[in-house]
This record gives sequence, C-alpha cells and structure tokens, in this order.
Amino acid sequence: MNDKFHLEIVTPTGIVFSDSVKSVQLPGSEGEFGVLPGHAAITTLLSSGLIEIVDLNDEKDIVAISWGYVKVDESKVTVLADGAVYIGGKDNSSIAESMEKAKELIESMGADNVNYANTISRMETHIRVK
Repeated sequence: MNDKFHLEIVTPTGIVFSDSVKSVQLPGSEGEFGVLPGHAAITTLLSSGLIEIVDLNDEKDIVAISWGYVKVDESKVTVLADGAVYIGGKDNSSIAESMEKAKELIESMGADNVNYANTISRMETHIRVK
C-alpha cells in the first residue's frame, strides 16, 4: 500500500502548492474531512478555511483558501481554489507577511465572524507550533 499521494493546490494565478504528502485535511462545504493515501474518489465543494497538510517528513503546512473545489482519487488530490495563500516561510518576516496576506484573503471572503475568528486562531496556533 502506498503511504503518500500528490497534492496540488491551484488558483487562477498559478500553483500554490504541489508535492507528495502523507495526508491533508480540507474545509468541505459540509464540514472538514481528511484524505489519506488510497482514499475513495470524490469531487466536492470547499468552503473558506484552512487546508492542513502533513508532508513526508511529518511536518505540517497550512494554506488558507477562500473557496473552491477538490477532486480526490487514490493517488492525487487536486484543489482548485478561487484564492489561496501558503502560510509559512523560513524567517519571521516572511511568516508575518504570509499571515497578513491570509488575513486579507479571509476578510475579503465576507466570512461570518465565528468562521473568521476560528480560521485566524488556527493559523496563529500553527505558526506558534512551528
């Protein structure tokens, strides 16, 4: 059994993320759901929120999205997002810059206050853990 799959996150302006990963958690329109290697095929709507990625080294990354669609099959997951920001970097200034861009993206979505506060809190927690 394969222990990885390819994840690609694409926006109208280009590829935000493309790599092999162990797992991904997605903000589905009906609630969050996780994908592991060998997942059954599915295509569904994504709502605004965070995509949480576990890479092959068990490191976690996150990408904030406005909304989109995901297509899952046994060896590949493709996210087509209206807007997305990869949150990360090697130094504090690049992390702070990506956090600002993610906050602007989430604010522009017109998300309700609870969803906005939850998403921002999860982003900040992720950055503190890194």
